[in-house]
Amino acid sequence: MDHVSSLAGTTLSRRPMIVGIGGTTKPDSTSEKALRACMAMVAKSGAETRIFGATDLDLPMYRYEAGERSGAVAHLVESLRQCTGVIISAPAYHGSIPGLIKNALDYVEDLSGDARPYLDGRPVACIVSAAGVQAMGTTLVSLRMIIHSLRGWPTPFGAVINAQTAPFDAGGECTDEDVRKQLKIVAKQVCAFISA
Repeated sequence: MDHVSSLAGTTLSRRPMIVGIGGTTKPDSTSEKALRACMAMVAKSGAETRIFGATDLDLPMYRYEAGERSGAVAHLVESLRQCTGVIISAPAYHGSIPGLIKNALDYVEDLSGDARPYLDGRPVACIVSAAGVQAMGTTLVSLRMIIHSLRGWPTPFGAVINAQTAPFDAGGECTDEDVRKQLKIVAKQVCAFISA
């Protein structure tokens, strides 16, 4: 079997596709920088990556009864249909995730009739950032509850980032060793659960 490069001892036996969802309406937010840094780590393990950041998540409000999806929504839904894993990076908005990300995740309902419905059988990793530590725990729990509702498998480790410490530079490089370690664990666990 053909093997690709490994991430800290995690070797993938096929080329998986990981979808990254995250950010805020403000491009280059801490949550989007964290997502991009983590997805870069996953890509080094040989996975194909697709990132849906701030501008990609400016989607129409989800409507169950809507007809055929087009444009950005169709691209998101089809990417989620094809993926083998997901990484979600959400800021904390009043103790939970923002509507921007919740709206994107609501479109997973379009996969309900698939042979592999919703996010069934896929690991979903969580990254949460907040301007201070108080909201990080509740936001992480909220995100994991949503993932469970969508039949995804939340990975055991969830990264939490205090945005007040400015852990990324203007170019998106992580300058905080603790944050880098957390993102590496997130990337490693997504790869490990795919290859298990």
